[in-house]
Amino acid sequence: MITPTPSSRPASHLDRALAASYAEARAALGLYLPLGYPTRAASLDALHLMGQSADVLEIGVPYTAPVLDGPVIREAVSQALAGGFDMDDVFTAASELTASTPAALLVMSYWEPIAQYGPQSFASQLAAAGGSGVLIPDLPSSAATTWRAAAATAGLHAVPLIPSQASAAQLAAIGASHSGMVYAPAVPGLTGSQRPLSPDLPRQVHRLRSATRLPVAVGIGVSTPDQAAHVSAFADAVVVGSAVIRRMRAQSNAPASAAAEAARDFAAGVRRARRSAA
Repeated sequence: MITPTPSSRPASHLDRALAASYAEARAALGLYLPLGYPTRAASLDALHLMGQSADVLEIGVPYTAPVLDGPVIREAVSQALAGGFDMDDVFTAASELTASTPAALLVMSYWEPIAQYGPQSFASQLAAAGGSGVLIPDLPSSAATTWRAAAATAGLHAVPLIPSQASAAQLAAIGASHSGMVYAPAVPGLTGSQRPLSPDLPRQVHRLRSATRLPVAVGIGVSTPDQAAHVSAFADAVVVGSAVIRRMRAQSNAPASAAAEAARDFAAGVRRARRSAA
């Protein structure tokens, strides 16, 4: 794991969460859920409960064309949109969650909803609500400078999704222009994979960490607590999304309780890796 490095900017909640997990010799646990799934009230209940076990909560902004997501998240997002999701719900939820849970708060959104809302307004309102950063997996190069400037002005981390075939020079440029952490897929392709993890993943994480000097979060394909434990041994953060939604879908009569149970199981996984290493 990388030692958190000093920065000229004030430490964010995300920085502190990563430093705290580093001090415990384990990865931070990030948990993702689209806001509004299965309903607005149920998603807030689930996120409040998940935040008791997670180091980082990742709120998903529902969008009609989630091109990088598999069927589990696509269906959840579609249900959230059908329930009347509005972007202002993100800021209300962020305020509630930062006030009531110890977890740092990130937002995952495709670019179009942020562009329509206004990048500066989105960044400033999220920061005011207690958010630490934003991951935009489809951020176009034509908008990257505008977004990073808006995020920096608001005091938010701009967290990049690492391209699968990025060169060392590209990784160095990403590290120099972003902050907080970098986000690396555990498996290629869409979210929700339940395939075995690549034996090459530790080497890939080491390469990213060396090239960017930023903490490395691994997600997109971590589907079991055992996989979370495995990744926790070499990554700085482990992010889980589809596996939580599957639990909620399987227990549709009590989705928040199912999400809380999943959060506890994955938290035990990342902590088990620490105990094994000790």
